[in-house]
Amino acid sequence: MYMVVVVLLLTGMYFSGMWVFCSKRKHLLMVLLSLEYMVIFTFSLFIHWLGLYECGMYFSMIYLVFSVCEGALGLGILVSMVRCYGNDFFQSFVMLRC
Repeated sequence: MYMVVVVLLLTGMYFSGMWVFCSKRKHLLMVLLSLEYMVIFTFSLFIHWLGLYECGMYFSMIYLVFSVCEGALGLGILVSMVRCYGNDFFQSFVMLRC
């Protein structure tokens, strides 16, 4: 019973991050923060779900490596866009500027 409640709670929090991802798409920083929020709760679900098996920590470590790479790539894109355009609004991008 405890595991079902935890999974439902984490799934609800994941979908709240999905809602922020879909509704706050004007700023790149908000999009990246909501993606990282969803990654954290997906990791929590992996820990609870794969904790029943012997290889749970191995797959969770691989997932963390890929999520850190995703976060670093997103931060690099954010810094590049702020340097080229001066802000992180999606509406103010001009393709020929940088």
